[in-house]
Amino acid sequence: MATTADIKNGLTIEFNGKLYQIVYFQHVKPGKGPAFVRTKLKSLDNGRVIDNTFTAGAKINPVRIERRPYQYLYKDDMGYIFMHLETYEQITMIESLIEGVEFLKEGQEVEIVFHAELETALSCELPPFIVAEVTYTEPGLKGDTSTNALKPATIETGSSIMVPLFIEIGEKIKVDTRTKEYVERAK
Repeated sequence: MATTADIKNGLTIEFNGKLYQIVYFQHVKPGKGPAFVRTKLKSLDNGRVIDNTFTAGAKINPVRIERRPYQYLYKDDMGYIFMHLETYEQITMIESLIEGVEFLKEGQEVEIVFHAELETALSCELPPFIVAEVTYTEPGLKGDTSTNALKPATIETGSSIMVPLFIEIGEKIKVDTRTKEYVERAK
């Protein structure tokens, strides 16, 4: 059993019977009254972020998790199939456990988060940036660049994102998988 003094960003705890990851914490010592720890907790079940305040010294239950490298193979009617890069063991995950599933490409390396004691997959995280080819976009008009004008484009994964007017079909672009936004042209 740990206490609130052991809280740090990224720590996974069991809270109200569910698993949460600490996204943000702040130790507060008001001039009057006892100290407390204000936290933002991200649910590993559904990704929602909740606010919670612990009194200083309260007991928390940390959970050991592991991040393991996997490669995405294919999708079938059971879910998404991934292969461990070292043991070649294959696992199936449902779509709701994969963050940014619309950017998943065959052969892409991902990290799957496992509950270390129960050996169950909790979530799948894509790399922060991917390089994808633009498969369709309308041509940009010359002289239409007085502001940061954007147009819709479809990338090879089938996802649609907003790109600048100068991007053409066949170009490779860098996409942020967390914000689902265009970053730059890929080199």
